[in-house]
Amino acid sequence: MDKKFTKSLKVIFALFLVQIISACSTHNNLPTATLHPSNTADINSYKYLIGSGDVLNIFVWRNPEVSGSFVVRPDGMITTSLVEDIKVAGKTPTELARSIEQILATYLREPIVTVTVNSFVGPFSEQIRVIGEAAQPRAINYTQHMTLLDVMIQVGGLTEFADGNDAILVRIEDGQQKQYEIMIDELLKEGEISANIDMLPGDIIIIPEAWF
Repeated sequence: MDKKFTKSLKVIFALFLVQIISACSTHNNLPTATLHPSNTADINSYKYLIGSGDVLNIFVWRNPEVSGSFVVRPDGMITTSLVEDIKVAGKTPTELARSIEQILATYLREPIVTVTVNSFVGPFSEQIRVIGEAAQPRAINYTQHMTLLDVMIQVGGLTEFADGNDAILVRIEDGQQKQYEIMIDELLKEGEISANIDMLPGDIIIIPEAWF
């Protein structure tokens, strides 16, 4: 075989391998996480919404056979003795009671339903998440009129490496994520109560590490 031809084949093969390696090492960007804003925009208008993992007690008056305790599935539904799939996540207990009454009206005469929540988890959109240099970073169930101080107590305060005055609060407003500076060191270490702020469902607190 001609040496020049053989050399050309080697060059072509080498280029082919380079293309394969380059293709394998290409980093594809995943889409940004979908925003799921809370329904609560004002601290005085908060209503608890049912979420996956909640334990519901559904009482149907004069119909104990369809009453009972139900755990909300990861898909936000429950299964009852009469209806296999009922969408419950994202509704208030009162809204769910009225919805179940409409569903059961097909089987029962004028059903009267009461829904209570026995174990609270709630949707992710209603939880407050604390990440970074908190002593116990985690998600917290929102409680009406909860403040930054309440949240920091629940996560055990800051670590010794935290830069609390460079912390950021991320909040969804009008469909957009907005960032606000919060002064956690001033609140916790200096007792500056003016640094305390109202929290809303869905807020995210990011606490960075200090640069020494």
